[in-house]
Amino acid sequence: MEGIKIIKRPRLKKPYLIVAWPGMGEVAFRAATYLVEKLNAEEFASLNAEDFFYLAGSMVKDGLLSASDLPESKFYFWKNRKGKNDLIIFLSNAQPDLARAEGYSKIIIQVAKSFKVDKVVSFASMPQGIDHTQDPRLWFAATSQDLSNTLKKFNFKSLREGLISGMNGLFLGIAKREGIDGFCLLGEIPLYTIQIENPKASRAVLEALFAITGIQVDLSGLFIQAQAMEDEINKLLDYLKLGSAANGPIGEEDIEKIKKTLNQLTKLPVSVKERIEQFFSQAKTDVSKARELKVELDKWNVYKEYEDRFLDLFKKTGEKNN
Repeated sequence: MEGIKIIKRPRLKKPYLIVAWPGMGEVAFRAATYLVEKLNAEEFASLNAEDFFYLAGSMVKDGLLSASDLPESKFYFWKNRKGKNDLIIFLSNAQPDLARAEGYSKIIIQVAKSFKVDKVVSFASMPQGIDHTQDPRLWFAATSQDLSNTLKKFNFKSLREGLISGMNGLFLGIAKREGIDGFCLLGEIPLYTIQIENPKASRAVLEALFAITGIQVDLSGLFIQAQAMEDEINKLLDYLKLGSAANGPIGEEDIEKIKKTLNQLTKLPVSVKERIEQFFSQAKTDVSKARELKVELDKWNVYKEYEDRFLDLFKKTGEKNN
């Protein structure tokens, strides 16, 4: 199969395909990574990174510069001895350029069809005006009405309108067009923590998956991570003197203050930084790409940090025209 390296071909029964890429709160990527680790899922194939990714900069560590590695996109399998559905887990540590997303998705779908995949499942975050101490609610969106009716039985909240951005949402739409049904499980995250890894939301989407499939995995590791993250956010709130959750919901002004501080004290996921750099690289030669760049910067609330570089794109265009 072109564009993919097959290590082995397992025999699987009616597998679910779980797909995950980095995104807000790292909800999907963390959930799928945890699942691979706890199930001891075995790698059986990988996509050729050179076909879908390109280098956009160099990494500096301990004062030394070197070229960064291309992202990895791997397939894992797990045989469910106690249930009717095995699992295929596709995990990538970066999202491809959107211009290549469809071809990239179709190769994954070819693999899915070759194993007669029963359903496709993705995970995502659902930014909401909630407090970080709250347990996140679980939302879902399905590609068919029958599947939606089935998921409603688990008392999840149905996403009636909206957009699931990036590959975690886009892939399901392409899979539906290619004849495979699926659903996305979305865990709520506070608006002011979209740049911080949110293991609590990752745990919520996995709990939902286990309720649907009957799979059982120890989630105590994510619980410990979630508690540690909550403690760190509490320290930050105390530092900002915004009070605790006991004083009532955090207001919009507080949210903006927290966002600003988190932008300074936290780092964007490496995959997001690389994607932003790709957009900058493209926009230097094609200024129309600046629109996609602006959308990405706004999504992660980091436009101010990149504002000078962003505006320079248009200055250089003006100089060339002169």
